[in-house]
Amino acid sequence: MRCIKMFAAALLLLPMLEAAHAAPSQKVISFQVDGQKVVGTLETPEGVSAPPVVLLLHGFKGSRNEMQIPSLKEGIYSRAADAWAAKGIASLRIDFRGGGDSDGSFEDTTISGQIKDALAAVDFLQTEKSVDPTKLALVGWSQGGAVAATVAGRTTHPIKAVALWNPLSAPAATIETFLGVDRVQAGLASGGKPITVKLPWGAEVALKTAYFEDIFTIDPVAELAKYPGPVFVAVGTKDTIVYPQPQSGQLLLTYHKGPGELWVRPMDHGFNVFDETKTVDELIAATGAFVAKNVN
Repeated sequence: MRCIKMFAAALLLLPMLEAAHAAPSQKVISFQVDGQKVVGTLETPEGVSAPPVVLLLHGFKGSRNEMQIPSLKEGIYSRAADAWAAKGIASLRIDFRGGGDSDGSFEDTTISGQIKDALAAVDFLQTEKSVDPTKLALVGWSQGGAVAATVAGRTTHPIKAVALWNPLSAPAATIETFLGVDRVQAGLASGGKPITVKLPWGAEVALKTAYFEDIFTIDPVAELAKYPGPVFVAVGTKDTIVYPQPQSGQLLLTYHKGPGELWVRPMDHGFNVFDETKTVDELIAATGAFVAKNVN
């Protein structure tokens, strides 16, 4: 009889255990910016009513799932979204216009245009019933970090926390190093026509004059200084794209008046994912803990 009772109790517990480990819910969303569609993935934890939400902003020529981790065949942002959902945090990751599934051509991209997309994403979340828009955090990687810092300083909606991963603190200097001074000069002189630039990993992309003009007008350090909330800046001492580190990351915090944390590891711009996954998982966990601490 005792065994039967124990078995029955275990059966009653099964639905609870399944709910606790249920997969997060994902849905593809879209909204309009200047008549073009911006596409994103909204991921919400199962069984959590109106959870806090993180807006994820990808880097140069990236996408909403971000760079694939070779050993796991999984994008860094999609991995982060799953990890945070397991902790009760929702997320929205978007494709900036000109990339991924969003409308537009990449040659028309500018940082200012991406800022506009991100501000529209913040507006979109204010109307999304499945999350709590008053508990909103931003995460931006690389060029997306410059976008996130600027959005934090400009949005009229409350932002509870900002996390920047290997962010551009000085876009013009970084892009001149990234693409080459000669290509930046050529882009500035192209009269609005697209020029081809070669990326460090061998791929080629086309960009118009507006992109090159724009990098001299965006100042993430000054924009972030307008934001009073907590900031988490993660940088790698092996980063050869945004450097020197940790000095470039510290620059963002030096002029920021609110709480700030500089998280430094011996990692490259991609968090060492081509060699191991321990570092990126540590970064995801640290960012999740930072968000959870500040949104509740």
